[in-house]
Amino acid sequence: MPDVVGDGLKVLFCGINPGLMTAATGHHFARPGNRFWPVLHLSGFTPRLMKPSEQGALPSYGLGITNVVARATARADELSAQEYREGGRLLSAKVERLRPGWLAVVGVTAYRAAFEDRKAAIGPQERTIGDTRVWVLPNPSGLNAHWTAATMAEEFGRLRAAAAEG
Repeated sequence: MPDVVGDGLKVLFCGINPGLMTAATGHHFARPGNRFWPVLHLSGFTPRLMKPSEQGALPSYGLGITNVVARATARADELSAQEYREGGRLLSAKVERLRPGWLAVVGVTAYRAAFEDRKAAIGPQERTIGDTRVWVLPNPSGLNAHWTAATMAEEFGRLRAAAAEG
């Protein structure tokens, strides 16, 4: 699954891994029940609701998308601890190369596994990768019933405000 990246990214969003629909379409967060695209708009990151097929426009807003683990699965719980750790290592190298202002990992469980940080919570992290700051966001999957689109948009909006401050 190719990354959506460019120079001078304000925020690099990082999904857990591609789902089967994402792998089939080549578009990140492609599953209809995934709330990433609506929340991206509700939080003010994009001026309108974008479709997954429009992901190529994200760098024009200073945004990009990558994944912790490249392997596509039906569910993230099919990934091994080893895949998460290796994904965290590769992600760190990618962030050091791209140098976005923020790395935003969508999913606290994935972040904890990839960076072996069992106490991480939603929000900004103490960790940095080079000069890049790290924020953990709620997972926008429709399976994450603990967060509504509105409460997710509030958290995404906190990141947007922080990214705008520089």
